Amino acid sequence: MTSLPLGIHVGERLSLEQTYWQAQVADENGFESVWVAEGRLSRDGIVPAAIIASRTENVKIGTGVLNNKSRNAALMAVTFKTLDEVAPGRAILGIGAWWEPLATKVGQPISKPIKAMREYIGVCQALFRNENVEFEGEFVQMRGVRFDSMYRENKPVDIPIYIGAVGPKMLELAGEISDGVHMDFLLPPSYMEGALAAIDRGLAKRTDGRTSIDLTQIVSCSVNDDDPQEAIDACKAFLTLYLCQQPHIAEHCGVERELVDRLQEIAGWPATPEQIKKAMQLVPNELVQNVTACGTTDQAFEKLVSYHEAGVRCPIISTLGDKERTLTRLAQAARA
Repeated sequence: MTSLPLGIHVGERLSLEQTYWQAQVADENGFESVWVAEGRLSRDGIVPAAIIASRTENVKIGTGVLNNKSRNAALMAVTFKTLDEVAPGRAILGIGAWWEPLATKVGQPISKPIKAMREYIGVCQALFRNENVEFEGEFVQMRGVRFDSMYRENKPVDIPIYIGAVGPKMLELAGEISDGVHMDFLLPPSYMEGALAAIDRGLAKRTDGRTSIDLTQIVSCSVNDDDPQEAIDACKAFLTLYLCQQPHIAEHCGVERELVDRLQEIAGWPATPEQIKKAMQLVPNELVQNVTACGTTDQAFEKLVSYHEAGVRCPIISTLGDKERTLTRLAQAARA
C-alpha cells in the first residue's frame, strides 16, 4: 500500500491502451481503486470496468460516475452483480445525476435530482439485498422484481454505492443513504469544510446505525519537474474547458461569474482546442493550482496531501499533460 491512500480516475481523455495500463500500474503499486468515468457520449463505463476487473487482482473497480437515467435501476443492479462475479468484492457503484445540457439533449432532462437519486439507490440496495422489490416512485417503478438466476443460487451481493455529489443537498443525501461520496474535479481543499458538514447532516438522519461514510475526490494532476508551467497549462486547459461547458462548477471552485462569461464568449459548445487555448490565457496560475495538483512532483503530491488533510480520505488521481510521467512520478512519491 502507498503511504497516502490513492485511486486513479480513467476516462475518455485516455486511449483504451492507456486506460488498461494505468489500471495495472494502480494495481501493482498499491492504489486502492480505479474509477472509470462515463460522461460525454464518447465511451461507455461498464465495458472498460469489466476488462479492468479481469486484468487486475487487488484494486477495487468503481464507476466514477454512471448516471441514474440511462440505465434502468434493475439493469444497473444486475450489471454490478455481474461485475462482482468477475472481481468478487471489488466492485463499487458510483452514480450521479448526470449533467446538462447533455441530459436534455438525449431526452432525459434533470428534474428533482435528489428525489430521483433516493428512489434509484433505494431500489438498487434492495436488489443487492436479494429482496423482492415492489416500488412505485415518481422516477422508479418496480413490480415484483428480484435477481432470478435459474442456474445458481440467488443471494445478496455486497456492492457499495457512492454518490457523485458536489452540492450540499446531494451531499446530505449521500450521508443519509449511501456508502460514500465520490466528489468531482476542480474543488479546492477548502470546499471540504462545507461538504463534510452537509454529509454529517445526512448521517444524523440514518436509520441503520452507521456513523460515517467514505469520501473520495477526483483531483486533476499534471507533473513536469523540468517545466512546471507546462504541467500547470495542462490543468489550466482542462479547467477552462470545464468552466465553459459545465459552468455550475464555477461557484464551487471560487471562480467569478464574470470570468466564466468571458471564457464562454471565446469558447462555444462544443469548444474547439483552438478556442480553449485562446480562452485559457485569461485563467491565472493561482486559480489553477488552487483546484488541481500540478507543477513539480513535490508540488503536486503536496496538494494531494492537502486534500487528504482537509477530509478526503482517498484522493483519486486524474492525469493530464504527460499522463504516463504524471502517474509514475506520483506513484513513486506515494510509496516514499
